[in-house]
Amino acid sequence: FSDLVKGEISVHNKELDDLIIARSDGTPTYNLTVVVDDHDMEIDCVIRGDDHINNTPRQINLYEALGWDLPTFAHLPMILGGDGARLSKRHGAVSVMAYRDAGFLPEALLNYLVRLGWSHGDQEVFSIDEMIRLFDLKDVNKAPGSFNQDKLLWLNQEYIKTADMTHLIEQLDWHLNNQAIDVSNGPDVTRVIDALRERSKTLVEMAESMKMFYQDFDRFDEKSASKQFKPAAEPIIKALIDHYSQLEDWSSTAIHDIVKTVCDEQGVGFGKVGQPFRLALSGTGNAGSIDVVAELVGKERTLARLNLALDYIAQHSN
Repeated sequence: FSDLVKGEISVHNKELDDLIIARSDGTPTYNLTVVVDDHDMEIDCVIRGDDHINNTPRQINLYEALGWDLPTFAHLPMILGGDGARLSKRHGAVSVMAYRDAGFLPEALLNYLVRLGWSHGDQEVFSIDEMIRLFDLKDVNKAPGSFNQDKLLWLNQEYIKTADMTHLIEQLDWHLNNQAIDVSNGPDVTRVIDALRERSKTLVEMAESMKMFYQDFDRFDEKSASKQFKPAAEPIIKALIDHYSQLEDWSSTAIHDIVKTVCDEQGVGFGKVGQPFRLALSGTGNAGSIDVVAELVGKERTLARLNLALDYIAQHSN
């Protein structure tokens, strides 16, 4: 038979064992059942994994014995883990919904699966319309594909960067509810998403990062705080508080200018001001551009968090 992926495959009937089509109690076995089901469902192209190739000659004989037209067959290569073994839960082979829960966009997962055993030049990212228009079974690779979680994360991040805002909010909503984040208590959610989308690999990551814009906190990540909130940071944070308390134009540009002013006043580089400021704003030290973050967090919350950082230094200075 001619396989749309593997090409011509020939098996002599002498190589086939006796085929049992029904058990002693009369119930049909797999090979008969699948042939009858595909015929009744008017399936004209059978697409399945290449671990079923051995069944195909047996099923062809059943089609011919029943006087039915043969469908075409396409046997796709198996998906392997990074170690070359057949993909299993040990490699991260989980349900589709598990990828939703982990923060992957549906179109990113679909794009990844399409590219896993098929290619179109060097293009990596495809729209749904492009996948439909360009995909052809004849171009599917014959060799097994290897599941690469890092590649999937990269592709998901690319989709997050460019996704339509309305669609992204719809997909993000489940994760915000799951983490009990109320976006009505803070800045415009579209501005926050734009500030985070370049850095977010998954929607779970994005939702986690959004907490600092909508939820207050009373403690800092201890590992980061012990490194950034040393006594030398105290005059820097005090200077930031003094300047920001008087700032009326609460914009990212004005916020950034004050950071530069404090650097000059304290005679230190940007990192000596930016790092403790970033930790004070986020609680974790994991934040994007501090001027943009501070603008979105707002003046009141920014000052409250800088004062919280001062309290931490005072409590841990002895």
